[in-house]
Amino acid sequence: MMNEMIELKNISFKYKGSEQGLLNDVSLTIKKGETILLCGASGSGKTSIIRLINGLIPHYYPGDLTGEVNVAGKVIKDTELYELAGTVGTVFQNPRSQFFSVDTDGEIVFGPENIGLDPAEIKKRGEDVVREMKMENLLGKSIFDLSGGEKQKIACASVSALLPEIILLDEPSSNLDWNAIEELRQSIIRWKEQGKTIVISEHRLWYLKDLTDRVLYMERGVIKYEWSGQEFSGFDSKKINELKLRPTEMEDSLIEKYRDKSNGVLDVGDDGIILKDFYFTYNRKPYFFIKKKLSEKDADILSLNIPRLVLPKASVIGIVGRNGTGKSTFLRCVCGLEKDCTGVIEADGSAYKGKQRLKFSYMVMQDVNHQLFTDSVESEVLLSMETEDKERCEEILDSLGILEFKNKHPMALSGGQKQRVAIASAIAAKAKLLLFDEPTSGLDFLHMEKVAELLKGLAASGKTVLVSTHDNELIEKCCDHVLCIKKGQVGYFV
Repeated sequence: MMNEMIELKNISFKYKGSEQGLLNDVSLTIKKGETILLCGASGSGKTSIIRLINGLIPHYYPGDLTGEVNVAGKVIKDTELYELAGTVGTVFQNPRSQFFSVDTDGEIVFGPENIGLDPAEIKKRGEDVVREMKMENLLGKSIFDLSGGEKQKIACASVSALLPEIILLDEPSSNLDWNAIEELRQSIIRWKEQGKTIVISEHRLWYLKDLTDRVLYMERGVIKYEWSGQEFSGFDSKKINELKLRPTEMEDSLIEKYRDKSNGVLDVGDDGIILKDFYFTYNRKPYFFIKKKLSEKDADILSLNIPRLVLPKASVIGIVGRNGTGKSTFLRCVCGLEKDCTGVIEADGSAYKGKQRLKFSYMVMQDVNHQLFTDSVESEVLLSMETEDKERCEEILDSLGILEFKNKHPMALSGGQKQRVAIASAIAAKAKLLLFDEPTSGLDFLHMEKVAELLKGLAASGKTVLVSTHDNELIEKCCDHVLCIKKGQVGYFV
């Protein structure tokens, strides 16, 4: 039986159009059944390692590649992507990029169908995965109606249904709530018991404690350090901080602090930004001549049901809640992206309705690829300004640690770097209410801290900031208040 499942020999690579190499003479051997953790700063080469193993480099992402990659006895550069389908399964940081079906049932079994399995076997694999991952509540739904965390669960299920020998996970917990992260951990445990070879690129580390056999620390395109899983788990907080990594342990008290609960609503009077009549549904009933105006009476179909809410001015407000409970919907309605939401924002004696809410607020989306339009990072930020100010643009980029990329195309950056470009655009806008949907998704510890400082700085300058997040470390560092959305309603506000 082959013991070496994955082998990278003297790999150097730089993406097409890039001046500098992203990987520099990397060699790595992974044995069958090993669980490997790739950690390190955003842009250090972790995702590129994943793409080498699943063949996306060089077959999808062109560039200058030297060295050899062997996976399950196949030379990757000589192997078509479809030939790896039953061997390597990948869960990407942005699960939408890997979906082929429009409904959850079809997506879960797409892989087995695509490789031509018997219908009875396809059905069995689908049923087994749903039962093992406890996903019955997600069956029969449109992919487009799912939250980011729910999409991630579907992506994990579709990969699991293929029964691949190798499973690659690229920032799998970035959009998951605490309960979903525990379910992901159980999936990894189950895959380990099945003898899978698992490679995980991740910034959140606490849920992987005691699961990894080896930990590889990447820096500027090389594997700088390598530790056994046991050795890494024994590092104290000082050592982890020196490495600029997120904690390897998370106190139960911190997890419980922001779990689903109800303990009243903070009373800040009327001295704030007032949200009125924010009602929205994804299940609107058909109408013939006049569109029915939604109200509290339609509670049975409402995806968002907030009659009145006052947001404290010049503060950072964290928005928490389980996946699929309505956090992103709340943000989209507030900033005016959901046209069927007829809510009103009142602030400083003015009322903002419909499209006016788009001028009053600015939103950084969870999937930043949907809001990056120009051919350079600098142009992207300047586009958000009423009057172009290149000096101010450079100050913002420098504060986020991405000034060196100002002339690069945004799509050539890593996921975390793209996120910072979108945040830079939000800072450059003169909106009074800034909304961030998972702004630290895919960010390392150092840049999470920078984002926290920037959010606090925005509040200090008079902006009101709403941050939807599962990142409790971010909440602890910068949020003045915490708002819980529970089934489209305000669960609590403290």
